[in-house]
Amino acid sequence: MTDFSLQSLADLIDDRATSVRNASYTRNLLDAGVEKCAKKFGEEAIELVIAAVGSDKKAIILESADVLYHLLVVLQANGIALQDVMVELQRRTAQSGIEEKASRKN
Repeated sequence: MTDFSLQSLADLIDDRATSVRNASYTRNLLDAGVEKCAKKFGEEAIELVIAAVGSDKKAIILESADVLYHLLVVLQANGIALQDVMVELQRRTAQSGIEEKASRKN
């Protein structure tokens, strides 16, 4: 098992956000703006869905990595820390998914 984590990736994205212009794909994405980051995330999500429907395990792994990376880029572009999302996920685990969804309607 690796010591690499989503937080490690988020930290790397944060570092690349301030790297030399055109020296980093991450920096180029962020410089293109939130819309470009979100569009790229959407493209990768669709590719993951296609891989999942096709039951292509290798493609699912590759596309999942792309989705996670681009999700973290979207968070960075919006000034949202991964920790904020993790806090929300932790809050949601205090109740069942059914209860949590029902609470959204109120």
